[in-house]
Amino acid sequence: MDVWSSLMDGFATALTPMNFLYAVIGVILGTAVGVLPGLGPAMTVALLLPVTYALEPTSAFIMFAGIYYGGMYGGSTTSILLNTPGESSSVVTAIEGNKMAKAGRAAQALATAAIGSFVAGTIGTALLAVCAPIVVKFAVSLGAPSYFAIMVLALLAVTAVLGSSRLRGFASLGLGLAIGLVGMDSVTGQRRLTFGQPLLADGLDIVVVAVAIFAVGEALWVAAHLRRTPLHAIPVGQPWMGKSDWKRSWKPWLRGTAFGFPFGALPAGGAEIPTFLSYVTEKRLSKHPEEFGKGAIEGVAGPEAANNAAAAGTLTPMLALGLPTNATAAVMLAAFTSYGIQPGPQLFESQGPLVWALIASLFIGNFLLLIINLPLAPLWAKLLQLPRPYLYAGILFFATLGAYSVNLQAFDLVILLILGALGFMMRRFGLPVLPLILGVILGPRIEGQLRKTLQLSAGDPAGLFGEPIAVVIYVIIALILLWPFAYKLFRRNRPVAAPAGGAESGEAESGGASALATEADDTVHSNHTAVYSDHKERP
Repeated sequence: MDVWSSLMDGFATALTPMNFLYAVIGVILGTAVGVLPGLGPAMTVALLLPVTYALEPTSAFIMFAGIYYGGMYGGSTTSILLNTPGESSSVVTAIEGNKMAKAGRAAQALATAAIGSFVAGTIGTALLAVCAPIVVKFAVSLGAPSYFAIMVLALLAVTAVLGSSRLRGFASLGLGLAIGLVGMDSVTGQRRLTFGQPLLADGLDIVVVAVAIFAVGEALWVAAHLRRTPLHAIPVGQPWMGKSDWKRSWKPWLRGTAFGFPFGALPAGGAEIPTFLSYVTEKRLSKHPEEFGKGAIEGVAGPEAANNAAAAGTLTPMLALGLPTNATAAVMLAAFTSYGIQPGPQLFESQGPLVWALIASLFIGNFLLLIINLPLAPLWAKLLQLPRPYLYAGILFFATLGAYSVNLQAFDLVILLILGALGFMMRRFGLPVLPLILGVILGPRIEGQLRKTLQLSAGDPAGLFGEPIAVVIYVIIALILLWPFAYKLFRRNRPVAAPAGGAESGEAESGGASALATEADDTVHSNHTAVYSDHKERP
């Protein structure tokens, strides 16, 4: 009951005329930027983060919630109309969505994506409101050793499942931890990695880092590799859904939500796995399996719902534990810290009205997303036809303006360009961006918990194992690190499969999990070719 009364107080704050106006502006801005090619929700949020700096915290985060959901919707629009996902979790939406658009059903694809996002976002936000206080009660009982272990688990788990190899993931994490060391040691007062530059004594602002790595790095990458021709967007018309479309979509929306939220709340979950699982599940359960690969509406409804439910799920560990599990949550954590607010177990007590206003504004932003963006879909399609030189020049302009507005220091522009070049090189060599951002944010906090743990144990490393939960987490970390080696050893020693009939029977006995994995891998491979075939370099 206390949860619902707090949530009602949050609605009372979020629905004041001025805060409601900020929510509307946030949804429109988030969609307008998120709909641009190659910009996912994380980059949208990072790019528009400085816009909220002039506002007081509650209004800023209400506007931020609108930007968050608007950016999510924009990513599905580019996936459907241009076959250009802004992030990996939108890849599955592009598979069937773009086929529907090419078949003249762009309106129906956009509508089922928007309504599915609304359904999943609403259910996911309700689960966030219920689950976050429970997680807080559990987190209050944890000490420094457990917090240190949880943060290490979050870093390793997210790093291990991203990128084309674990080595690249850990290389990116190392870069982020190194950037996080820049500044003054909070204990000894010594300067680290400042290279004699006084302006680096306070460290690098996470907003500047995020904008540089996401926006500037992506703009430089696109400028170097994509053809400089206007995009040929598909006419949208007025989004609507027929009776059969509704009948075929509502179950995938609910199943996608059930897949998405639990994975989003896990440290290594993310939205990629549930979107693929949702797609494969809908393909197996559909009464029209022959349409998959040619524009099946279930293949848009389920994955898009899973994507948005996972987005709501990521806010649970971010608010309750201060642990971001994806790039968007990492940028949102940066927004909290820029206001001097520290997400974690004490957040609901120290900033209760703000947190519940933020959760209420997620409901409001989700609703505004639906009623504003369905009629505006044709307008967003016209934005997609801008010539790319103008498009990315504008992105660089706003990124530069946003970075400068943080501290009003020209030195930040130098940092922006240097880190932007780093972001470009990371894309060039296939290094995932998220581990770097997590390293920058969580690195100093991990260091603080490690020092606190060692101080409590008088410098004895055994203090790291001083709590049962910490021991359990270290076992999980060991399994994550050792699993690839154990799996390779198992495959090496596995007997060779019997030919012909034996192979078929073995395949039949392998169960649904391996079939899901195989189909998901095939989906990734085929869609990779489809999505990026349009973006090859000129000879």
